[in-house]
Amino acid sequence: MISIIVPVYNSASYIAQTISSVIDQTFTDWELILVDDCSSDGSADVIRNAITRFDKKKEDDGNEVSSVIRFIQRKQNGGAAQTRNTGIDAANGRYIAFLDADDIWDSMKLEKEFKFMQKYDAPFVFTAYRFGDENAVPTGKAVRVPKHLDYRKALSRTIIFTSTVLIDTEKVDRKLIHMPDIASEDTATWWQILRAGIKAYGLDQPLVIYRRPAGSLSSNKGKAGKKIWNLYR
Repeated sequence: MISIIVPVYNSASYIAQTISSVIDQTFTDWELILVDDCSSDGSADVIRNAITRFDKKKEDDGNEVSSVIRFIQRKQNGGAAQTRNTGIDAANGRYIAFLDADDIWDSMKLEKEFKFMQKYDAPFVFTAYRFGDENAVPTGKAVRVPKHLDYRKALSRTIIFTSTVLIDTEKVDRKLIHMPDIASEDTATWWQILRAGIKAYGLDQPLVIYRRPAGSLSSNKGKAGKKIWNLYR
């Protein structure tokens, strides 16, 4: 089973579409773990409604697939790292995938990535991705990825995008997957794993849309550069 960890904070405008992109996966052995970090915009209601519709559809279809959606609400706001770690601790699957609350998966993302992982007996896999606007419409820009990535190469290119990652917890200790409570916690985690001598394998197919609204932190190159500089330090 693949456990999909989604941290949620004031994502009411996007989360339903993100959940739908998981439900539409051709690979069906998954659990979707949505962890709400004390949102105040109605995200929880959107999630509950999505779960109700999902469960009803499964019942109406007589669907016996193992897919399940779980919802965890944190009692205190802790930020992205703590929220993802809550999801990791709750995960039942051997495999861990990450998906941000505003990103979108191609319907074959899990199937293709899992087959790629099995083909190369890889412990840690990531894929190429496309940029999208605030409506997740592709802008035409994509990020390609190398076949392999070790620690030294990773330091020169912050190329692993969180929503593309799949990790085998039988080959990567869960302690290494837990994210440190710092800015750019996801990149720090990938470096932490690679520094332990584990190699990452890149599937050079854009299977994720990285939604990047104008004015977001990730679209502000100055702020993003400062975050990475602090991370190197």
